Amino acid sequence: MKRIICCALLLMPLLAQAFPKEIEKQLNGSEISASVIAIDHNLAGLQLYNYGGQAAQCEARFRSGPEAPKVRRAELAPGASANFSVRFTRSVLRLRVQLTCKPLAQD
Repeated sequence: MKRIICCALLLMPLLAQAFPKEIEKQLNGSEISASVIAIDHNLAGLQLYNYGGQAAQCEARFRSGPEAPKVRRAELAPGASANFSVRFTRSVLRLRVQLTCKPLAQD
């Protein structure tokens, strides 16, 4: 019986489902990798990595239900990464992220 309970407790994190995440990318020629992360019931994150040879300016718009969208911006040098995090006042049921990046002109 103890073994069954221990196995059930060990499998709980694997069975727990996070909220659904949707990401809409508009990269405009930038070479950006993006992944959305569910951190907590009301906290989400976005990891960006610029694997291109040109700097890029990115803007992420996070939406969850009736709350106002939260916007985060970053400028990514070639080979650089950025992490965004957003906390909502309510639990997230479905997270929608709209990512817009554009390459910066080189001088």
